[in-house]
Amino acid sequence: MRQHEKEASPELDEETLLTVSQTFKALGDPTRIRILHLLFHKEYAVNGIAEALSLRQSTVSHQLRTLKNLKLVKYRREGTTLYYSHDDEHVMLMLAQMIDHASHC
Repeated sequence: MRQHEKEASPELDEETLLTVSQTFKALGDPTRIRILHLLFHKEYAVNGIAEALSLRQSTVSHQLRTLKNLKLVKYRREGTTLYYSHDDEHVMLMLAQMIDHASHC
């Protein structure tokens, strides 16, 4: 038996458990995955995301709101335009690994 298997695992606190669950739920949506994948390489305004992914701006805005609430994306303002980028390197690396895994199946 390995050392880490002998020790009792600490219980997850409710806040951590909820955050992990909500993050996986967010990543379970194909549109949100497409948006995050696009933002992995550079920042985009909402209309740029909509155009690149052939989505309606209202759809993109709705999905970005969900991702922003989970701190998976952030934005900066330039005049009246908001530019979005990813905000969590850990999640982005996990997503890249999952995409890589899926492409090998």
